[in-house]
Amino acid sequence: MKYNHLTILFKTLFIGFVSTLGMAQSVPNASSLSIPQIMQGERFVGFSPDDIYWGEDSKTIYFSWNPKMRPTRSLHQVNIENILSADTTTSAATPPIDTVAWASQRIMPSPYGHYSKDRKFKVYEKNGDIFIYDVDADTSYAITNTIEREDRPRFFSDNNASSFLDKGLRVVYHKNNNLYIWDRSGGTTQITNFKKGKKKAKKKLSEQDQWLQDDQLANFDILRQRKTMRDLQKDQRDSLRPKRPLEIYYGQKSIGNIRLSPDMRFVTFRLTQRAKPNRTKVPDFVTEKGYLNDINARPKVGHPQNTYEMGIYDRQRDTFYILDIKELANMYNKPAFLKDYHKGEGEYNAKYNEPRAVIFHGPVFSEDRPNSRAVVEIKALDNKDRWIVLVDLASGKMDLLDHQHDAAWIGGPGISGWNGVGGNIGWIDDERVYFQSEKTGYSHLYTVNVATKEVQPLTSGKFEIINAQLSQDHTYFYITSNKENPHEHHFYKMPSNGGAMLQLTQKVGNHQVRISPDEKYLAIRYSYSNQPWELYVMENKQGAKMQRVTTSTTQAFDDYSWRVPEIIRFKASDGVEVPARLYRPKAAKPNAPAVIFVHGAGYLQNVHSWWSSYYREYMFHNLLVDNGYTVLDIDYRASNGYGRDWRTAIYRHMGSKDLSDQVDGAKYLVETLDIDANRIGIYGGSYGGFITLMAMFNAPETFKCGAALRSVTDWAHYNHPYTSNILNTPVEDSIAYHQSSPIYFAEGLQGHLLILHGMVDANVQFQDVVRLSQRLIELEKDNWEFAVFPMEGHGFREPSSWADEYKRIYKLFQSQLVGD
Repeated sequence: MKYNHLTILFKTLFIGFVSTLGMAQSVPNASSLSIPQIMQGERFVGFSPDDIYWGEDSKTIYFSWNPKMRPTRSLHQVNIENILSADTTTSAATPPIDTVAWASQRIMPSPYGHYSKDRKFKVYEKNGDIFIYDVDADTSYAITNTIEREDRPRFFSDNNASSFLDKGLRVVYHKNNNLYIWDRSGGTTQITNFKKGKKKAKKKLSEQDQWLQDDQLANFDILRQRKTMRDLQKDQRDSLRPKRPLEIYYGQKSIGNIRLSPDMRFVTFRLTQRAKPNRTKVPDFVTEKGYLNDINARPKVGHPQNTYEMGIYDRQRDTFYILDIKELANMYNKPAFLKDYHKGEGEYNAKYNEPRAVIFHGPVFSEDRPNSRAVVEIKALDNKDRWIVLVDLASGKMDLLDHQHDAAWIGGPGISGWNGVGGNIGWIDDERVYFQSEKTGYSHLYTVNVATKEVQPLTSGKFEIINAQLSQDHTYFYITSNKENPHEHHFYKMPSNGGAMLQLTQKVGNHQVRISPDEKYLAIRYSYSNQPWELYVMENKQGAKMQRVTTSTTQAFDDYSWRVPEIIRFKASDGVEVPARLYRPKAAKPNAPAVIFVHGAGYLQNVHSWWSSYYREYMFHNLLVDNGYTVLDIDYRASNGYGRDWRTAIYRHMGSKDLSDQVDGAKYLVETLDIDANRIGIYGGSYGGFITLMAMFNAPETFKCGAALRSVTDWAHYNHPYTSNILNTPVEDSIAYHQSSPIYFAEGLQGHLLILHGMVDANVQFQDVVRLSQRLIELEKDNWEFAVFPMEGHGFREPSSWADEYKRIYKLFQSQLVGD
């Protein structure tokens, strides 16, 4: 049946608005699970403990929890003294857990703060004021109480303090983009004077007025005497005033990242010249006031970027300067992809005339007073180079400690969180700095000697260091890693000089660890493939027993026998072994239907042995298997956890190997598991929605149908931080955008496509799918549907929306894949 354009447009705009009518007809479901049930989310599964932290006594664990299904989570606490000796081998044997009253929370010290060297005191910010907590006395003292906000406090003291009243215990904190020092004897002193704008110049007399004034003073003795007296009085007043910090005017730029060196001589800061890009707007149609509300949202990839400088203020010399980056290696190098646009144009100039734009992270200071040293991380804004440098604070001279270059983009655990976040860098002692690098193709720990510049690896192998932190005495690293295999995360202890990684956790799954302040115990948020996150505690030693603290799942959740997906690997067309999770009926039948699920985010892992962040999809997959489907969930190229080459395999071409991995997965299903080649569907959200579109447009012979949720349809309309790393920018690398964007391949649609999108999505914006729908209309494609959700953003909030969305997806699979 052919639709005319008006009919298709009407369907496009309104099919998703009437979800209260439900499906036109009921869809058979052989599972004991129902879609409305599992799409209740945490109210069906249970609220797992989250935001876990230790009390100062190293015996109390605090966490967010909601075991009684109240409207909101609340803070809970448990004392571990009786846990480790108790028999908690069954889920019913749980220790007493108390809710922390609001009155208690108001006076509790913040879990975040900075300790004195002897760890007897902690300074912290709470509600915009600064407090000092006396650990032994279990008492907090306010040192500010103002309407203005003070934050980011740190101790600066030459000696350990015996009490918070000790004169040696000084606190430095931020207020209004300036630094202040508080101590008991001297009160509060402002130590920086950063000012926005320009210093007002003293008004200069015109040539005529200056002549008249000089003539007056030359002819009248009393005028000269009065002026001399005024000048003397001003000098006297100025001599009586206390010395103030140098006024540093930073124009119309923004100032931030202000830090004081441990010897209190130098203040470093970062200046940002903010770009003024065209921002997008996201219309919100269903509002409390009844009027449409335009939400200001992000700009699009390739927009003008902020530029950055790093300055250093020398308090001793009362002067400041800006770091000069011109001499850094590779600073003028053009990225290699630009050569593709200069073929046949004569000799290609591989150098820029000006240094590339960079961003500064840090500094990280050493503690060797009085000659504090600083390590600064500098990253090119095109994210293809990263420099770690030692900065001489007095002169601004930079010594290169490590340079990392990637023709694709710098990334990996502990290395890059896009341009807004620095890497994992710190001082082991006064000579050695640690950092992470993908030098071997996997993110590992390294040290560099700042005197000799010698770089030494601390870890190596085909695994990733997910996170690493030093013990308080700097003798050990505590490490989270996937060393055992890519599908488990364990917690390790390793000497800071290198050596064997001692595995402390043993259960298969994922362990998110918080170390107690005295470093004797571990609070662990643990989960397994079919078991949601729960809180455990154990002693900080190998062989210790991990004792369970919470039981969070509901009876309804526990009543179902949730599958443990089998982790398999299949061979891709280029010979690479691709990991996947396989869900299959126990009595699998030949020529049965199958669904391939595509996780989102691109650089994310979903083939693992812990509770998935896609837990609704996990439950949906169990429902599908109950109905005879086989489900394959692939960690395609670009997924997290498999090293640099896997991460960057999609550089300049999204929808290449990440798509071919889905096609090869379908081939595996047919050739190995006897799945009907004509009964394979695909679905996913965000990046998974993008891959679904590319699959439906570019591999129509493989996929009978697909459901694309909150999908990117044209990468030129997505954000800059994520997209520019992988595809560069549309102006510079149009080839990459054209070959990576589904909208250019829509004519390839043959199977049935279901598009689902929230209208208030400020991430992958509704405009994306509106533009694609217009393209499909103009191509006269009939076999597609469009369901919209007027009150939902990128991540749905309402169970009714989740249920409506997945009922439509299930109906699609049942109608297209099951057949007669």
